[in-house]
Amino acid sequence: MLSSVKSLTKPLQRLFAVLVSFGILFQVFTQPAFALNDGQLLVIEAWNQVNAGYLDPKKFDEIQWKKLRQKALEKPINNSQQAYSAIEAMLLPLGDPYTRLLRPVDYEAMKKSNIGSEINGVGLQLGARKEDGDIVVISPLEGSPASDAGITSGTIIKKVNGQSPKQLGLEATAAKLRGQTGTQVIVELEQPDNEIKEISLERRSVDLRPVRTKRIRNESHTFGYLRITQFSEGVPEQVKEALEELSGKEIDGLILDLRNNSGGLVSSGLAVADDFLSNMPIVETKKRDSINDPISSGLETIYDGPMVTLVNEGTASASEILAGALQDNKRSELIGNKTFGKGLIQSLTNLSDGSGLAVTVASYLTPSGRDIQNLGIDPDRLLEMPEPLNPGSDEDRWLLDAELIMQATLDKEEVSEKLSKETLVKEEQLISQEIE
Repeated sequence: MLSSVKSLTKPLQRLFAVLVSFGILFQVFTQPAFALNDGQLLVIEAWNQVNAGYLDPKKFDEIQWKKLRQKALEKPINNSQQAYSAIEAMLLPLGDPYTRLLRPVDYEAMKKSNIGSEINGVGLQLGARKEDGDIVVISPLEGSPASDAGITSGTIIKKVNGQSPKQLGLEATAAKLRGQTGTQVIVELEQPDNEIKEISLERRSVDLRPVRTKRIRNESHTFGYLRITQFSEGVPEQVKEALEELSGKEIDGLILDLRNNSGGLVSSGLAVADDFLSNMPIVETKKRDSINDPISSGLETIYDGPMVTLVNEGTASASEILAGALQDNKRSELIGNKTFGKGLIQSLTNLSDGSGLAVTVASYLTPSGRDIQNLGIDPDRLLEMPEPLNPGSDEDRWLLDAELIMQATLDKEEVSEKLSKETLVKEEQLISQEIE
């Protein structure tokens, strides 16, 4: 009897053990998942955006991208500021200053500048050098405190109110330069000649006015002058109106001025290129899948007459796309100085809390296949340095050089046309004599 009970006990023990194990497993799997707070969800949202679209996914393996997300979530994240710091720390190993978080205030400021309204600050358009992380001036905005102070393209920002831009990062540095009208900001600069100086700038409202035009008359010709300082949302329509107005005044040639145009919306730059090019390639974009996506202009143009284009170190990004397309298609001679060299394209997306995320999603090549990232575009003709600080003014020596080059081009065309007509008349006379 005892033996039979013992023999039944072992199977029951096994069954009980199995049920207990299943019960434990069931209990484990039915426990509610650990709830993430809003800050942690924001970190995951940003990580997902970059993971899905970043141009170079090979970089993820180098920096152990998945572990960076986990590392970010292990830190205390109890408010927005902690979430932003965690996202910025997570993005830093990418080594791409243009893939960045824009905090709500900075995001709103960027959207306003892309619409083409006014901004409050000192008027510096900044970029980050990949090789050393220095924050440098792409260009000062015309009529801004920075422009009035004579700050030039290529100047390195060493400190803003005592803080290092290298530690702050691109967006935070720009944010510290903005502020209420009448307030002061102290900036330490390293100028292109390596001189270090410290200046105080008073913030004020700066009118972006991205499109400016005028007519230039000399003894024999009338030129149109079109200056584009950035490619914001309304620029294509403003450029179209300006070109139609200048063409209606029967200009003989056009001087397009892209100096200190740091870029903006790529779509706006492409739309303006379409005004000058007829069924020609504008740019090739190299995306994450390594497929080059060529973009060409339409058949119709707004202006198809003679033109020259002014560029300098402040010509960057979308304006370099336009300049490269004009040069490669031999539509316009580029004159001035080498451009900045920003050949990367960012997408800008909203995050759920009102902040924004800029992610590098493509690089671009000029129609001839040139990659200009960190290289820039060499003009067809270098102009004498130092560069004028007041583009478009009566004291602008480069603009005067552009007029002389435009004049020489038109005179050459007139001589060539005259010779062609004389040759045609002689040929007709010879044919007439042979018939007689």
